[in-house]
Amino acid sequence: MSQPVFCDQMGYSLSFVHPPKRIISLVPSQTELLAELGLSTEVVGITKFCIHPRSWFTTKPKIGGTKQFDFNAIKNLNPDLIIGNKEENYKEGIEDLRKNYSVWMSDIQNLDDATQMIHSLAAIADKSSAGENIISIIQERFVRIKVRPPQTVLYLIWRKPWMAAGTGTFINDMLCRLNLRNVISAGRYPELSDEQISSLKPDLIFLSSEPYPFKADHKTELRQISPESNITLVDGEMFSWYGSRLMHAPAYFNSLQFT
Repeated sequence: MSQPVFCDQMGYSLSFVHPPKRIISLVPSQTELLAELGLSTEVVGITKFCIHPRSWFTTKPKIGGTKQFDFNAIKNLNPDLIIGNKEENYKEGIEDLRKNYSVWMSDIQNLDDATQMIHSLAAIADKSSAGENIISIIQERFVRIKVRPPQTVLYLIWRKPWMAAGTGTFINDMLCRLNLRNVISAGRYPELSDEQISSLKPDLIFLSSEPYPFKADHKTELRQISPESNITLVDGEMFSWYGSRLMHAPAYFNSLQFT
């Protein structure tokens, strides 16, 4: 088996046995992608937040969370390759892992970054045909997103304090594809006060199902703060998971009732 050199999306070059036989995934959306690529045997460890596919969540060894790795568990699994993400994982943990393992990192802010990640991981895993099929489906379905009238939107991901997705995030790219303008023009995930939300006066407020599990009663709370906004609960996985779930996101976006 050869050991070619691969470059990740953060500019790091790494070499490992190709294709890798023991993979650890540190990111839920990329774990789901690896399953879609048919790597059930090769993936030997996942995080406690890698809930899809369910069969993997209930059977695969866990290596801690996305922000707190269990280094002993990782050592015991003896991976050929670890796959992470710049935003979802923590810098210090990744730097520690790089001392002992090959770590491939994604850095994703838009759909093009996501499809490039899928292309790269498929090539790394010797599953290029499956990867290109996934990319083809994603691209073909994204052109079918229906055009809606332009509106402004506030996309909330957390409560106490309120936190929103700003520009420069993958979520923002998905909002733009719905012809929505993000009212958060600075910062990636800024904290907001009730008064700031009220002053923004967004046409729409999207309450994401993750990382904070917004429910219907939170809509009532936000109506008191921004009474003129149309407030909608949305599936956070569809807006923020940048792996194979993107195949299903366009149909979900078209089903949303917010106008």
